[in-house]
Amino acid sequence: MFFDPFSLMFSIFPLIVMVLFVVILVRGLREWSRNNAAPRLSVPATVVTKRRAHHHNAGTHTSSTTYYATFQFESGDRLELRLPWRDAGMIAEGDRGTLHFQGTRYLGFDRDQTT
Repeated sequence: MFFDPFSLMFSIFPLIVMVLFVVILVRGLREWSRNNAAPRLSVPATVVTKRRAHHHNAGTHTSSTTYYATFQFESGDRLELRLPWRDAGMIAEGDRGTLHFQGTRYLGFDRDQTT
């Protein structure tokens, strides 16, 4: 038999893609399950930073943006959560209020009217 590296590569590549897909799917399901099992909390917090991550797909000529905010609690602990785009523009660094979340899932932020 003749060893053909290209045949080997093209037979292993789909397997690698499938394994990566399964790993990503399992991680997502695990986080979703943990969030569902976590209690819903409403805690006083301050927005200390905001950031956004841009994602470009050259193959389809599309792009997307993911928004994040880091909240600091009165204890000094911090938590970064992914924000929906509709809330990202309504929250500013330095805002104080009540953060509503469940595990790593952002549920909302009620800004104090005094700030």
